[in-house]
Amino acid sequence: MNTTQAHAEEHICQQMRRRAFLNRSGIGLGSAALGSLFGADASRAWGQESPSGMVAGLPGLPHLPPRVKRVIFLCMAGGPSHLETFDYKPKLEEISGQPMPESYTAGQPIAQLQGQELRAQGPLTKFRQYGEGGLYISDYFPWHAKMANEICVIKSLQTEQINHDPAHTFMNTGTALSGRPSMGSWITYGLGVETNQLPGFVVMTSVGGRNPQPIASRQWSAGFLPSKFQGVEFNSTGDPVNYVSPPRGVPLPQQQQIIEAIGTLDRHRLEQVRNPELETRISAYEMAFKMQMSVPDLMDVSDEPKHVLEMYGATPGDGSYASNCLLARRLAERGVRFIHLYHRGWDHHGGLEKYMQICSDLTDRPTYALVTDLKQRGMLDDTLIIWGGEFGRTPMFQGKGGVGRDHHIKGFSMWMAGGGIRGGTSYGNTDELGYYAVENPVHVRDLHATMLHLLGIDHTRFSYPYQGLDSRLTGVLPSRVVKEIIA
Repeated sequence: MNTTQAHAEEHICQQMRRRAFLNRSGIGLGSAALGSLFGADASRAWGQESPSGMVAGLPGLPHLPPRVKRVIFLCMAGGPSHLETFDYKPKLEEISGQPMPESYTAGQPIAQLQGQELRAQGPLTKFRQYGEGGLYISDYFPWHAKMANEICVIKSLQTEQINHDPAHTFMNTGTALSGRPSMGSWITYGLGVETNQLPGFVVMTSVGGRNPQPIASRQWSAGFLPSKFQGVEFNSTGDPVNYVSPPRGVPLPQQQQIIEAIGTLDRHRLEQVRNPELETRISAYEMAFKMQMSVPDLMDVSDEPKHVLEMYGATPGDGSYASNCLLARRLAERGVRFIHLYHRGWDHHGGLEKYMQICSDLTDRPTYALVTDLKQRGMLDDTLIIWGGEFGRTPMFQGKGGVGRDHHIKGFSMWMAGGGIRGGTSYGNTDELGYYAVENPVHVRDLHATMLHLLGIDHTRFSYPYQGLDSRLTGVLPSRVVKEIIA
């Protein structure tokens, strides 16, 4: 320990008055008792740091050879209509404007159309077939059409929650109960991280479209996992990360001394009580200090060629989905394990034609650019990209400021691309009106199981002890890996 660090610790200790010391000692006894209850499971859960400072994964993981190293989840928050994106229904077009058959809707959960006359609403745009597999893609997505051979559209998704916040919670955690770990937290907990300069799990949001629903930070919470595995939100404008910039008047060397002194005290405490949250605190201080160096480099896109910026349609610093897609590629290059982008604006209860055009204009080209950029750099082979919302939209008309569609959970579309995925294909199907998933239904838990499988994790063997149960991302109900979409 150097002299400066010793003086810093001595100064901190002098500030601890007798009453504060006794108070903290009392808390410490409780913490020690808690630490003894954690036992071996606690040390297993922390995630051991390698000599390079990177957090290693759990012993024994991955269970099988991984097909990908990382996940980029492109969440179209609000629920894009499958009937205006990838699921063409000629029959629905034929009966548009007629009463919706009661055989479809009787007794089914509906969000905002309760007690109203239910009329069929045909697609509001044209569909064409693209790629070697003849994928149906709507005219709202001309850039998706250019990458038809890269994506696998799953047309038979099902979820269990019909309102936005619980549906996001279900998509992110596998349950509608708040306080459970998100996908990114599970994955970084199990596999560790590949960088010690940035968080292993990063979240970014953008806005554009109709009625942008709020996204709560608990959607990327670590839940009952140690807090070090929670997602870190990067701001789209202004300071990329809150409170990371050095305080005014505090030189970097002085700040480093303070962090080292705090870390020394926390490690001393950790040896006594073995509380995982202390290790999280140590990691948070150290990561924040490292991010003061790494984040400006990440956000400085002056090294990006002009043609790359034009491909994304990105104006750095504007907070757009396009800029976030470019940053997602830069994060992936730097070893971030799970990158979650939310674009808020797909809640189209009305004005569907107008707002579908707005949302597709904002997201279609950047999504194509991200897939293409990763492929050109040789990174698509070890990256899994998932695109979709928390649910779909009804085949029935809803009129709020023009033609719209209500929330729908019985059948909707998402797509996957990247390592291990059979591009240029579709899987599953809804009925002729786009209401029920009738062919090869894929539950959200099946999506999670497939994602974990591609990362080399057997979802049936991946759990965490919590409240007397071995909790899993995929829960206790039967889930399956959708092997038919894997190359």
